[in-house]
Amino acid sequence: MRRIIIFKITTFIILVCLLSPNISAASTDTKALVIKARIGKVVRLIVDTNTITFPNIDHGERKQIIALQGDIKVTVKARTWSSSPVSLNIIADGDLASGHNIIPVENVTWQAYGHGFLSGNLSKSQVKTAGSWTGSGIREGIFRYYLNNSWNYPKGEYQVTISYTLTAP
Repeated sequence: MRRIIIFKITTFIILVCLLSPNISAASTDTKALVIKARIGKVVRLIVDTNTITFPNIDHGERKQIIALQGDIKVTVKARTWSSSPVSLNIIADGDLASGHNIIPVENVTWQAYGHGFLSGNLSKSQVKTAGSWTGSGIREGIFRYYLNNSWNYPKGEYQVTISYTLTAP
């Protein structure tokens, strides 16, 4: 009798397990999530000063006068296509002027240090390339500005504005 009861209970448990999938098998549910990010083209230019000054120096002492500010840090940040050109350009809005007196702006030169940064001299009529790279990245360089010294410059306080332009087409 005992064997019959154990057999019936065992049979019942087996039938319940087979007929009830919720008890015998785990259930799952899966959902997908699509992640999108919109990354646009961005350029940013940081120049650590907005004024440079050349001191008065006797022409016999130096042929070139270095700006009092010395090294000027320039940081170029660009996010663009991997094969897109990135360029840093400089142009002057005129000559160095003090009233009616002028010093041709081409007498101002710069030396550039850092990967992709280029040395040159200023111009009021031609955009000069001061840096050139390809693709996205952060580039840091140093510029040192010089004024060619001459006895022929008339006395005065001279000024000109130059513009840096960073582009990534």
